[in-house]
Amino acid sequence: MTLRSSKSKMKLDPQRKLITELSVEEAAAQSEALSLSEQSGYLAMAWRRLRRDRTAMFGGVLVILIVLVAILAPTLSPHDPVEQFRDGLTSGGQPVPSTLFTDSDLNFPLGTDANGRDLLSRILYGARISLVVGVLANLLAVAIGTFVGSVAAYFGGWVETILMRFTDMMMAFPTLLLAMTLVAILKPSIWIIILVIGAVYWTWIARVIYGQVLALRDRDFVTATRALGAGRLFTLFHHILPQLLPTIIVWGTLGIATNVMLEASLSYLGIGVQPPTPSWGGMIHQGQSFYRAAPWLVIFPGLAIMLTVFAFNLFGDGLRDALDPSQRGRG
Repeated sequence: MTLRSSKSKMKLDPQRKLITELSVEEAAAQSEALSLSEQSGYLAMAWRRLRRDRTAMFGGVLVILIVLVAILAPTLSPHDPVEQFRDGLTSGGQPVPSTLFTDSDLNFPLGTDANGRDLLSRILYGARISLVVGVLANLLAVAIGTFVGSVAAYFGGWVETILMRFTDMMMAFPTLLLAMTLVAILKPSIWIIILVIGAVYWTWIARVIYGQVLALRDRDFVTATRALGAGRLFTLFHHILPQLLPTIIVWGTLGIATNVMLEASLSYLGIGVQPPTPSWGGMIHQGQSFYRAAPWLVIFPGLAIMLTVFAFNLFGDGLRDALDPSQRGRG
C-alpha cells in the first residue's frame, strides 16, 4: 500500500505542478488583459474630457500653429535671418521701425534689429531653436527622471537610497544657477544647452514617477508576472511603465514650456545660443539697449516667448485634468 501510494503521489505531483502553472499563467493573462482594457477605456474617456475642455483645445491649436510656423520658417520668412541690409538702419544708425502700418513697402513688417536684420525672419527662425531645445531637452529630462524614479521605487533597498538621495542633492541646487555653471564650463552651443537643461530638470519628474511606481509595484498583475518567472527589469519596463504613460505625457508637455523659458534665460544672459543664430532670449538681450528708441526689439520676441509658454501650459493643464480629474484646478 505504501509503495502504491508513493507511486500515485509521484504521478500526481507533475500534474499538480502543471495545473498550478496553467492557473498562474491564466491569472496573469487575465490580469494583463483587464489592465490593458481598463487603460484603453481610460484613455478614451480622457480624450472625451479633453475635447470638452475648450481652453485645452485652444492651447492645443496654438501649439500646432507654433510648430507649423517653426517647420515652415524658410517659406514664411521674408528674408534670411542673418542677412544685414543696407536699408535696415536709419540714417542715424537706428533700427528701422515696423513697416506694417505705414505707407512704405512691407520689406520689414516688424522692423529690423540693431544690425539691420529683419526681425520677423529672426523670430520665425527663433521658434525652431526654442522648440528644438524645449522638446529635446524635455525628452532627455523625462527619460532620465523616469528611469531613476522607476528603478529606485521598484528595486528598493540600497538602490533606492542612492538614487533618491542623489535626486535630493540635485534638487537642492537652483536650476538656473546650476545650468549657468554647466553651460559656462562646457562652452555654449545648442547641443550643450539641450544636455544641460535635461541634466538639471529631471529631478521633479523622478519624484513623480517614484511615487507612481511605489503604488503599482504590489498590484496583482505585477505579482502574477513575477510568479511566472519574469525578471525584475522585464516586469518594470513591460508591465509597470506602460501604466505610467499618462503621467509621462503630461510632464512631457508641461516641461516644454519650462525648458523654453530656461533656454531663453540662458540666451538672454549671453551663455545660451550664440549669435548670429536667432534666439528669442538673445534678441531681447540685444534689444534692451534700444528699449526706448526701438521698443519692438524687446516686445515682439517677448510676445513670442509668452505665447509659446502660454500655449504649452494651457494644453498641458488640460491634459492633466483629462487624465486625472482629481487634479483639476491644482497648480
